[in-house]
Amino acid sequence: MKKTYLAALIVALVFILWMLSGLLGNDGNRAPAPPLAETRDALLRERDDSPTAVRVRTLHAEAQRGAIAVRGRTEVNRRVAVRAETSGLIAALPVERGDLVRAGDILCRIDPGSRPARLEEGREAVALAEIEFDGAQRLADQGLVSATGVASARARLASARADLRQRELDLSYTAMRAPFDGIVETRPVELGDFLQAGQVCAEVLDPDPLLLVGQVSERDVARLKLGDQGQGRLLTGERVGGVITFVAHAAHPTTRTFRIEVAVPNPDSALREGITTEIQLPVEEHLAHLVPSSVLALDDTGELGVRIVDADDRVEFVRIRVIRDSAEGLWVTGLPETVRLITVGQELVVPGERVVPIPTADVAQPLQTPELPVRIDTTAAAQRERDSGASQP
Repeated sequence: MKKTYLAALIVALVFILWMLSGLLGNDGNRAPAPPLAETRDALLRERDDSPTAVRVRTLHAEAQRGAIAVRGRTEVNRRVAVRAETSGLIAALPVERGDLVRAGDILCRIDPGSRPARLEEGREAVALAEIEFDGAQRLADQGLVSATGVASARARLASARADLRQRELDLSYTAMRAPFDGIVETRPVELGDFLQAGQVCAEVLDPDPLLLVGQVSERDVARLKLGDQGQGRLLTGERVGGVITFVAHAAHPTTRTFRIEVAVPNPDSALREGITTEIQLPVEEHLAHLVPSSVLALDDTGELGVRIVDADDRVEFVRIRVIRDSAEGLWVTGLPETVRLITVGQELVVPGERVVPIPTADVAQPLQTPELPVRIDTTAAAQRERDSGASQP
């Protein structure tokens, strides 16, 4: 047992001495990791000795109006459900669904029935009441009728006239007319139907002007004004233009957005309601540059920007703001009036690094020139060697 304890003690001492020899032997050779700023500066100095070739394009600022893009739909200017104001059988339907109508055109006609006769009766009642009132006034002038008798005759005349007016309206209600120029969208009745007061005879739409309707965020609503121009690209392919005729003053309670309407001329009623539309609302004018979307990048804080080359041929990251998109690229603000934009190789360089800018127009020249040495990250390699040496005794 004593020999076993002794052997175990010897093994433990050998292991401890082996561990201590590795730690103590490397204390003098192992250097602390350099700070991040020093590492970055050393990397930039090394890259200055072997600059990267990048392709650049010289851009000049142009005056451009910003635009707010809104997803919306088309709506007709007005729609009215023409309802019956009296009851009766449908005797005539002069229009069909889809017909163009003018203001005052008859949409439905109810059989007048006894209404003309009742109207004639009302006229005779008014004539009789007028005679009675005239007679009462003459007798009152002679002192034969009291003021009460004259007032009663006047009241009967007024009642007869009111009854006549009601009968005239009741007869006129048998013809239901279009309230404005438009298109008959629906007509839910047929000949012979009995139409109750309040039932719909037809629905009329006013498609001129057509409205482009969308919702604008609370951040952008203050930039819009009545009378400003607006454009729309319909899902069907048409491109239309008009003016802003309405900007809501109250936000939607759920989305916190504001309704806007752009009135578009539609005299031939070719544009229809309910079509999905991309609405462009031009706002204030800026000096902007047209850049391809492929050059956009994010900085360490997540801000959008691009990499450019300054006068000393060093890379600079500039934050930008997109004001409008187009088929050729993005119009952005935030850049100097004239700028050299890195179009190829921007992912290979960092801000502050010196580069060899190659104009985009010189397409024959390769991106990486032969005389430039290959760049090797020796700083990282040396750090890996130090780490590997520290891990062994």
